[in-house]
Amino acid sequence: MRIRLLVPALFLLLTSSCSTLPPRPEYPVSHAFDDTSDSALTQSLNQRLARHPGKDGFLLLESGLDAFVARAALASYARRSIDVQYYLYHRDEVGSVFTALLLEAADRGVRVRILVDDMDMGGRDEAIIAFDSHPNIEIRLFNPFSRKTWRGFQFLTGLGTLTRRMHNKSFIVDNAAAILGGRNIGNEYFDANPELTFTDLDVLAIGPVVRQASASFDRYWNSTHAWPVTAVIDARPGESDKQNLLRTLKQRIASNHVNAWLQSLDNAPLARQIRQGETWDWGQAVLVVDEPEKIAAARDANELHLASQLEPFFADLHEELLIVSPYFVPGREGVDFFRQLRERGIRVKILTNSLASSDVGIVHAGYMRYREALLKLGVELYEMNKLMDTKPRGKSSGTHGSSRASLHAKTFVLDRQQTFIGSLNLDPRSLYENTEIGLVIDSPAVATEIARQFDQLVKQNAFRLELYTDEDDNELIRWHGYEAGRPVTWEVEPHSSLWQRLGVSLLMLLPIESQL
Repeated sequence: MRIRLLVPALFLLLTSSCSTLPPRPEYPVSHAFDDTSDSALTQSLNQRLARHPGKDGFLLLESGLDAFVARAALASYARRSIDVQYYLYHRDEVGSVFTALLLEAADRGVRVRILVDDMDMGGRDEAIIAFDSHPNIEIRLFNPFSRKTWRGFQFLTGLGTLTRRMHNKSFIVDNAAAILGGRNIGNEYFDANPELTFTDLDVLAIGPVVRQASASFDRYWNSTHAWPVTAVIDARPGESDKQNLLRTLKQRIASNHVNAWLQSLDNAPLARQIRQGETWDWGQAVLVVDEPEKIAAARDANELHLASQLEPFFADLHEELLIVSPYFVPGREGVDFFRQLRERGIRVKILTNSLASSDVGIVHAGYMRYREALLKLGVELYEMNKLMDTKPRGKSSGTHGSSRASLHAKTFVLDRQQTFIGSLNLDPRSLYENTEIGLVIDSPAVATEIARQFDQLVKQNAFRLELYTDEDDNELIRWHGYEAGRPVTWEVEPHSSLWQRLGVSLLMLLPIESQL
């Protein structure tokens, strides 16, 4: 009897869990400031831009320390506005320091707009509302979860709605400078996690392309999928609660671990470069971005997709394509695309995560289906070595010398002339489900530098995959690389356990590739 009563109750819960948001209210529309000529940042950058009319300037942010220094410097220079758009915004030490920078700017009178995907915001409602209550700060949640039902149920039953997220990452100051790339806000993205280091890449851009980035932010900010937090969250913390939250924030920032990391920021290469005068690469960039309506549209609504905007660049390829994608699931369509490139004589080199370095095993299971086919085409495949030492990369490694490494950068280089840097992974989720953003940079200097980094990374810190035939005519894969300066060869997934290999083998049987 109890079971018979439980089944309809469970069915009711599952079918109603995604429909508990209140009616969406009207909300004020706002846009980037068109005239920020009174900003010292704008004035300083305009002096540089005047020497390169019609061009954009670029600073590559390879190390996590440099990437945070750039954000901190821009936030301290802000006079009019800071626009923040991220998929993940952790409540760890880096998230706390970043929050403090935004609060400090808001206290100076800077307008701060924060648009964050709701995926990472669970259990933080009072802090969000307290932050939003600042007169110069407004927060909106993209594709929010209801606070009346456990979000795990909502995610499980919201296939095709709540499973489609805003994966964009941008940081724009005074409509004059923008940082885009692969980093979210959290310890692991900025060399502040002693256990895990993400190899990532951002770019700081100035020039006409920044206004394209601001226009994209405005489209998302004013989208029907972006909700003011007060329309989603019922909590209204009192003044004493806000003061307690501020005290917690200050205590976290004052910890020994954060102090050590903050000191390492002062010694970061970019910090020294800023004190001595920055060196910019010059060229022209085009912003490519999914439309926010993508998350509610059919998967074949190509007019909303970033991928459609990239097609002309691939059509002009002549010699070489380098790809860095931490989550790489090409599918049959992707394999056909690489086949066409190889038939045109184009060299293709791809770096992705190994099983041991990946933080999402199920995505690696999707990728494994296509390795053999790609290798047969002559595609050169490399997988990240999780034991990467961060020191040989020529960058400060923060408060630690080495840690478990995981690839997180999303970039590709076309003929060593043009470079994409952004949030796009080459997998079905990025291409069809989530929204993404990036820059296509036409600058041989930038492309040459990224290609140099690619060549160094695959030589020192990755495994090269080789397809071979054993004595029983079975086609198998070997992994070749270097560890502690010595060549090594693996016959199974490097640094993986039997249970890891068994697990991904079982995951390969699941028919869920479209969600990877």
